Amino acid sequence: MVRDPYEDFGQVYDKEFEERMKRKKAKEREKRIKENKAKREPNFDLETETVIQMTNKNKIKQEEIKKKKLTQEEKRRKKRNKKIKRILEIFLLLGLLVGGIAFAMISPIFNIKDIQVSNNQQVSSETIISLSDLKLEQNIFRFSKNGVSKKIKENAYIKNVTLHRKLPNTIQIEVEEREHDYNVDFLGKYAYINKQGYILEIAEDKKEKVVLQGIVTSEDEVIVGERLKEEDLKKLEDVIKIMNAAKEHNLENKITSIDIQNKNEYSIYLEEEKKKVYLGDHTNLSNKILYVNAILEEEKGKTGEIYANGDLNNKFRVYFRESLNV
Repeated sequence: MVRDPYEDFGQVYDKEFEERMKRKKAKEREKRIKENKAKREPNFDLETETVIQMTNKNKIKQEEIKKKKLTQEEKRRKKRNKKIKRILEIFLLLGLLVGGIAFAMISPIFNIKDIQVSNNQQVSSETIISLSDLKLEQNIFRFSKNGVSKKIKENAYIKNVTLHRKLPNTIQIEVEEREHDYNVDFLGKYAYINKQGYILEIAEDKKEKVVLQGIVTSEDEVIVGERLKEEDLKKLEDVIKIMNAAKEHNLENKITSIDIQNKNEYSIYLEEEKKKVYLGDHTNLSNKILYVNAILEEEKGKTGEIYANGDLNNKFRVYFRESLNV
């Protein structure tokens, strides 16, 4: 059997055609891959890219600097605005304050309608108000507390003064007084003093207080509001010790006078008992008064003198000497 030569040619032709088509498709596929890759990865130029990156960095840095400057400027602006606001607030408050003060100083609402005095025993309320120089219908703010206090303390009995403005129209005067503790025998009169030696008053009559005799303060120096001389003030401390010892043995109410002329020879007089007691100095007073009390019980009704002016620690015995001239 003879084969047709054209049949062999046709087969060869088909194979070549398929090969060409495969190569063509492969080239097209490679081309598409390159095109896609080119789209995903743009062309890179090292020098150009470096310049671009530096440009971008410089641009970013400049933007940051600009932003920082804007931020600083904004902070300064806010700070300046805050300062201006504070100044305006201060001026506003000052304006309100000045306006309030002006209103308070002229408004009849704040005129004094009542003046009250408290804690006063020695000095009357009327005297204190008079000393204060405060007047009804006077503006409650138109006076100095220190000035008023100083005027009231011109009275020797007044030790301290506290003033309160009770708005809208009341003044309260609170005082602390000095107490009259002793009478000082003075040129046929009596100077009332307290335990600190302040001269509170000079009067014709003595009050029911112990009389101190023999002070060294001269008559010209006995002035109301002043104090006794330093020497008398030291003796006054011993007087307080004597009275405390007497109080310890329930004898203080019987003492009518104390002679303080000689600090080494104090003496007390008991008018009710008609006896004078020599105490000596200020030492061992409690024991001395204890012995004096015992003698008062033993020698009741007798007039005379009790001697307790020796050294009890050195075998001295307190004794009584009756007066023969009754």
